[in-house]
Amino acid sequence: MPIGEFGGAPPLASEGSPVLTTPMYWMYEMAHASLNPARAVTDATKILFQNPLNPWAHTEMGKSIAAACELFERTTRRYGKPEWGLDETEVNGVRTPVEVRAIWEKPFCRLLHFDRKHIRPLREPQPRLLIVAPMSGHYATLLRGTVEAFLPTHEVYITDWADARMVPLAEGRFDLDDYIDYVIEMLRFLGTNMHVMAVCQPAVPVLAAVSVMEAERDPFAPISMTLMGGPIDTRRNPTAVNNLAQERGIDWFRNHVITKVPFPHPGVMRDVYPGFLQLNGFISMNLDRHVDAHKALFANLVKGDGDQVDKHRDFYDEYLAVMDLAAEYYLQTVETVFIRHALPKGEMTHRGVLVDPSKVTRVALMTVEGEKDDISGLGQTEATHGLCSSIPDHRRVHYVQPGVGHYGVFNGSRFKSEIVPRINDFMLSAADPKSLLAIAAE
Repeated sequence: MPIGEFGGAPPLASEGSPVLTTPMYWMYEMAHASLNPARAVTDATKILFQNPLNPWAHTEMGKSIAAACELFERTTRRYGKPEWGLDETEVNGVRTPVEVRAIWEKPFCRLLHFDRKHIRPLREPQPRLLIVAPMSGHYATLLRGTVEAFLPTHEVYITDWADARMVPLAEGRFDLDDYIDYVIEMLRFLGTNMHVMAVCQPAVPVLAAVSVMEAERDPFAPISMTLMGGPIDTRRNPTAVNNLAQERGIDWFRNHVITKVPFPHPGVMRDVYPGFLQLNGFISMNLDRHVDAHKALFANLVKGDGDQVDKHRDFYDEYLAVMDLAAEYYLQTVETVFIRHALPKGEMTHRGVLVDPSKVTRVALMTVEGEKDDISGLGQTEATHGLCSSIPDHRRVHYVQPGVGHYGVFNGSRFKSEIVPRINDFMLSAADPKSLLAIAAE
């Protein structure tokens, strides 16, 4: 999930005419379009061999043909942005409808509010939580399980980052400084009494945003900041992802993965790191596992094991839905976070001003890591505590979840049963007036 999580790609010219800098995306679009007739024939064949009136549909050969057709359709499909599917939650034992609506919007992001329609008023307000989703290939819906876990006990908001190929070039550029500005603007829009949580890649810009707000004594700085599996200091226990950035250097990334959005997308001629290249990287990291999963899908389709088929569809409908990233944001993040290590070295700037985490005094801090995380190694997120040296000890917490990898830090059964309760307790303690009075007295 962090920036730089991919295997490789054919080289592209870093400069020159659009004809030289866009062929990869153009060829991808042409290849996808050329498959449309084959997809139509395959779809018709699948319908034929799933029709109960067709005698072949009840034979193993017929089921195998239908299964093969579905595999072809799924492996050649362009997956769109998934739906949230969070229509209700349970608040204090009462089933409560949920409406997802945008309450703030700029060209590269919408702020979504999961508005719980309470049947009866709450006895006391629940904590308000802004979840900053990763802008690293997948849509914010990848955090569906994270949002679902906090909905019963929090008023939840989340960043919904835009697919760069859908943003017209006239809307301007978007880089890491803009990302930090967006986070600050959203916190100010939401007002006081907010908690902020960054999952993975946004740990760096969220820490920078909070540092900037604290340096300015901004009254809208959040009550607490929770950073989960984030690459704060990738020099600690570097992973394969971290080593790739160090070995290749920024010029390799600029020359090999940046291309221009082709017509007819709204963002035509925008420089991007395209989603299909990112997907190539995601899959190549665990290619054997994905191949085995699709073999199992074929077998389960033939057997008629609907439960396993549905689980596969649900997972890959989300996993294979990817979006393009603005090139300037991607390259600046790779260089700042993974190559220069600017934040832990005290060299990171925002709009020309040094980002100083030691200025953070009022915001409580919690960091969460996974014992088996192979994306953000152990200690990389914990490094935040050393940078935020002015936060009192009783206002900071670090937790390592045993037995989980990167995705287990923010999703899954252990996340819900062991991590979420700890975060809930931390946020309640951070908002405790007695704790705040103790800080004011120091």
